[in-house]
Amino acid sequence: MADTRTATLTIDGKSYELPVRSPSAGPDVIDIGKLYGQAGVFTHDPGFTSTSSCDSSITFIDGDKGELLHRGYPIDQLAEKSHFLEVCYLLLYGELPNAADLEKFETTITHHTMIHEQMGNFFRGFRRDAHPMAVMVGVVGAMSAFYHDSTDINDPRQREIASHRLIAKMPTIAAWAYKYTIGQPFVYPRNDLDYASNFLRMCFAVPAEEYKVDPILSRAMDRIFTLHADHEQNASTSTVRLASSSGANPFACIAAGIACLWGPAHGGANQACLEMLKEIGTPDRIPEFIDRAKDKNDPFRLMGFGHRVYKNHDPRATVMKTSAHEVLDLLGVEDNPILQVAMELEKTALEDPYFAEKKLFPNVDFYSGIILEAMGFPTSMFTPIFAVSRTVGWVSQWKEQLTDPAMKIGRPRQLYTGETHRDYVEIEDR
Repeated sequence: MADTRTATLTIDGKSYELPVRSPSAGPDVIDIGKLYGQAGVFTHDPGFTSTSSCDSSITFIDGDKGELLHRGYPIDQLAEKSHFLEVCYLLLYGELPNAADLEKFETTITHHTMIHEQMGNFFRGFRRDAHPMAVMVGVVGAMSAFYHDSTDINDPRQREIASHRLIAKMPTIAAWAYKYTIGQPFVYPRNDLDYASNFLRMCFAVPAEEYKVDPILSRAMDRIFTLHADHEQNASTSTVRLASSSGANPFACIAAGIACLWGPAHGGANQACLEMLKEIGTPDRIPEFIDRAKDKNDPFRLMGFGHRVYKNHDPRATVMKTSAHEVLDLLGVEDNPILQVAMELEKTALEDPYFAEKKLFPNVDFYSGIILEAMGFPTSMFTPIFAVSRTVGWVSQWKEQLTDPAMKIGRPRQLYTGETHRDYVEIEDR
């Protein structure tokens, strides 16, 4: 049944009727698309926190309930029962695959994991101390110079190929960025390994000896990928959509998303959490920092606790907590003071009534940071791994937008506060 409700906006005694749209889940939306044409005014919403920018059927978040759904499926069920490439298929195509479709999809992704050999020259053009995210922004953007047969956004088949290439090649690009910064030779992907195992091998294997991926670590890595696959219209996803609205090629759009994700307020949360644990230093200092976190006059905040979107609990954190403890049981924490602090801080915070009342529970960034630290990743690799995970979300949102008949180039308005008309003054008269 079509929406028939309206909201009335009155300005200077004149009223305007605005359509009210009802989504399948979430709050109703007042459609202001024709407001400027009718009334000659804009709305003002810094950060777009009260503005819907698109129709989407991919991901839904209910922050009050602590709920995250991909195509209707709860994230905790997907993380427990599914695996990353199956979730990729779900996000891309809207339904869970049958066995034959999944096998075909996995084979396609696996056989796209290698990158053009000449692209290795791009890595070698960076300084050795370049941040891996800087390398990824450059290399992903450069893919459009190598894969001309998948840049036509108006060709459904080319869009499909570009989607597969981005999902498949991003782990290779991230792993090579890491290898380059530590001065080790690049490790090529192998077609006999699953997605997560392949990534771990490309990061940690060396030619001098055989590297075998531990299944516990591979499963933990797969869950990290799964739990970060998409998260509605966040900053980087909105960036991808805005870039896409201009008709930019897919590789440029995803490079834009990576650049946005690089911001510490977005993709750097788990890195900030690890830096906080380093600042605490030893378990005996935890009470001091707990007291500081409770002090309203102290700027210190516990990173990795609570979430901007989830006002109750982060539904991804429960699954990630299980993985974190599995990894720590395997690798131990005895020789790593950061992990010792993390485990004690988790225990202390969960037992403290203050944090329970404020609903400041450990979030996915807290546990993913612990896992990546235990695996041996430097904090500079945390955000690149996030980019590998989120690529499928960006690609799914990009594909959805291109088939939306309502799509138009993004053009946010502004509330201008500068000078009004002024006449030019000759330099000798100033």
